[in-house]
Amino acid sequence: MSEPIIAVVGAGAVGGLLAALLDRAGVEVVVVARPQTARAITTEGITIRSGHFGDGVSKITALTEVPEGANVILATKAYDLTDLTTVTGVTGALAQARPAEVVALLNGIEHLAMLRGQMPGALVAGASVAVESTRLSPTVIEHRSPFLRLTVPAHAAESGITAAWRAAGLNVTVGGTDQEVLWAKLRFLAPMALLTSYWRLPIGAAIEQDSALTTALLVEVARVATLDGVPTDPGQLAGALAALPSSMRSSLQNDLGAGRPSELDAIGGALARRGRTLGADTPTLERLVADLTAR
Repeated sequence: MSEPIIAVVGAGAVGGLLAALLDRAGVEVVVVARPQTARAITTEGITIRSGHFGDGVSKITALTEVPEGANVILATKAYDLTDLTTVTGVTGALAQARPAEVVALLNGIEHLAMLRGQMPGALVAGASVAVESTRLSPTVIEHRSPFLRLTVPAHAAESGITAAWRAAGLNVTVGGTDQEVLWAKLRFLAPMALLTSYWRLPIGAAIEQDSALTTALLVEVARVATLDGVPTDPGQLAGALAALPSSMRSSLQNDLGAGRPSELDAIGGALARRGRTLGADTPTLERLVADLTAR
């Protein structure tokens, strides 16, 4: 019996790149996008510009609904999740498609419960991706980093999606629980996104703008992660942020600056809510989230 078709929901900078790389490897893949984007991809394909993977155009089938029984790579923004799990969603009802697998590449730590509640019969896994990729137009994606690293939890090691990524020659790490995989990214992403957005500065300048505030935020993030079962050292977080290219900006910073919908709630809001649930005091985190929300 052949594997179910892979449907990449969200043909943006990450989803479009993954879909094109799978297509290059001969994997049967479709993208699921809003009608206008789907029409453009049907006409033009997806163009990838990448010094790491090479340039090319992939003629990929683009749909507006998830094929029934598909293996789904969920690569949307976190704020799109409600649309995907309701009948009236722009891309169709993900739950009604009865997917065999859903591997979610969303930021945050709250989305898995919603997905599992909507799709109790499917394998649902929280994965993460490390990459710098930008969508220049609905059909053109520029992959800027010399890497693309995927991490999936141990229970998804033998999933069809993990197998397809490996077949495409992608860098896939397997291990840990869903929570450990999601926290490994969030505890690093959250302070980077919040500080660059708060100061409206690249990360190098943002972490130095107010060293006491930076330290307090890292301590709070580490405390919440540790209480949530993922031991975290604030000093290691500080070292990881300092090792970033000083000119790096966050996508949250870019979205807020342009007045676009953002993942502020999925990143900062989710952390604050988890902190309150676990009894952790997070005044610095809540102050930054409140300030950015007010803006």
